[in-house]
Amino acid sequence: MVDRSFKDLSLASLYDALNPWGPGDDFYLDLVMSARSVLDVGCGTGRLPARARRAGHDGRLMGLDPAAAMLVQARRREPGVEWVLGDLRTRLWDGGFDLVVMTGHAFQTLVDDEELRLALHAVRAALAPGGRFVFETPHPAARAWTCWTPEHIRTVDAADGRTVRVWREVDGPLLGDRVRFRETFDGEGWDRPRVSRSTLRFLGPDALTRLLGRAGLGVVERYGDWAHGPLTQDSAEIITVAAP
Repeated sequence: MVDRSFKDLSLASLYDALNPWGPGDDFYLDLVMSARSVLDVGCGTGRLPARARRAGHDGRLMGLDPAAAMLVQARRREPGVEWVLGDLRTRLWDGGFDLVVMTGHAFQTLVDDEELRLALHAVRAALAPGGRFVFETPHPAARAWTCWTPEHIRTVDAADGRTVRVWREVDGPLLGDRVRFRETFDGEGWDRPRVSRSTLRFLGPDALTRLLGRAGLGVVERYGDWAHGPLTQDSAEIITVAAP
């Protein structure tokens, strides 16, 4: 299910301000520019395919996202990309992509076992021979959710000039490797804050390897940071490159 922060057009418009371009985006952009055909799953506001097109990528670029409000931003940003509303179950894939990516911790939103199984099998089906699937997910050992408190507030400016305060709070006890949380958006002049409730899954490297293997995908490379550093228990990210 798409949470409210991605369905609501006014909240979706805050995404890029809350998640400015950084080293992770540069990491993925290098991969995209070296591939002829790319599928960006959970593309959000589309900044990665759009940046690649503007940088001269002349191959096939497809952005896939289940939130119409996010794709509104994407289409405005770059009409020269194939934007598709839906998820990996939206269509039958025929091995047409040299590269499939899931950026911005989108992999974490695959919470249910069956949902994750179907998604990974769809990724496998979408990959051409020699293709690669690249994604990142927070290392559970880093326990990122411990910082999700009202004391950790981010402030951004909305498109209409209003200041919006945003914070996360864990919503109930941890459920195994799943963390439920609520995200609050409080804007100047709003009659009340807007609240989005979501669940994210924090899978470790061994669990990821097993799940990929069941879908016919093997780990080719794994990093702990965007500079291609090794994965350790102290790494904040698990960056995985997988292939059939």
